[in-house]
Parts: sequence; C-alpha cells; structure tokens
Amino acid sequence: MTTTEFNVTIHMVSSLDGFIAKKDNSISWFETSHKYDKGVIGEDPEEFLKTIDCYVMGSKSYELALDLSKKYGWAYGDKPTIVLTNRNLSTDRQNIEFCSGDLNEIINDQLRQKYKKVWVVGGSHLTKNLIRQKLVDEIRVSILPIILGDGLLFFDHIGQEQALYLKDSKAYKNGMVELCYMIKK
Repeated sequence: MTTTEFNVTIHMVSSLDGFIAKKDNSISWFETSHKYDKGVIGEDPEEFLKTIDCYVMGSKSYELALDLSKKYGWAYGDKPTIVLTNRNLSTDRQNIEFCSGDLNEIINDQLRQKYKKVWVVGGSHLTKNLIRQKLVDEIRVSILPIILGDGLLFFDHIGQEQALYLKDSKAYKNGMVELCYMIKK
C-alpha cells in the first residue's frame, strides 16, 4: 500500500493469550526484561511515529492514556488525536478532538478528507465495531511474552469471521513479536 492511500490500522499490545489489560485495567505487564538474542532492535520510534497522521481511540483508552501520561508523558505527541465518545470529556491539549456519531461517517467523511495514515490505538469495543463495519485495512498486534489468564480481551466477541493476509512479522530483542495483517476485503 502506498503512502498516498488512505489506510486505517488497528494497533494493539497484547498478552500471548489475547488480553490488552488486566481486569483492573492495569498494563504494568507491558514492561518486559526478557532477552531474545535472535530478535531485531526496533526501528527509531521518533522516525516511525512521523509516518502516522492521526490517532483514534475510545474514551476509556483516552482516560488510561491520560493517567499513564502522568508517569511517562503523552505517548501520542502533537499528532491529531480523535477520541470517540458519547460522554462529555474535556482536555487542555490542542491536538485532541472529541467526536461521536456513526463510525462510517467519521472514518470516511471526516478522517479520509484530512489524513492518510490513521492509527486506532485503543479500545476493544471500538476495534470490534470498526472490524464489523469493514472500516479497517490493517491490524498490527504486538504480543508481549506473558500469559495473563484473564482481563480485557483484544478481540472480544466480534461475532463474524474475518480473513487476514500476513503482511509482516518481526521478533524483537525484548521478546515481543509483532504481527501485521492486511484485512481481506
């Protein structure tokens, strides 16, 4: 896919058993001290982040990101960030916009006009609805070397089969494995 085409990518960090958070919404398990000698060193995060035009997340993911930003800083920089919510939320950040309504209209009528590379970075409910409505082009899952056993599932009852094509896979020095799939349309 060329960079001039509109592309919606879902990116999620997951445990091996498919959980994106513990039951208490904790993600302390994200930090790993695992060493995998055959793994690659990740690309420069700053350079990679320049390839993303806009982030989209659900309101619960936004609230978690805000909480994490107190310790780690705002992970999404100055990129436009669209928070999909029906709640009345506020922010002091100029790059954050709250939006509600029909997902198809938001993706195709609003985001497609302004951006080329849109990354959905949070929310199993949002992810499920985007996949169901066939509004996603690519899914990237970064699997950490842990089994949580319980928590919030990444793919929680999507309710339909979705064929995928493996586009890329990488194993990193920290034991994380990234899988990138294109969605068969």
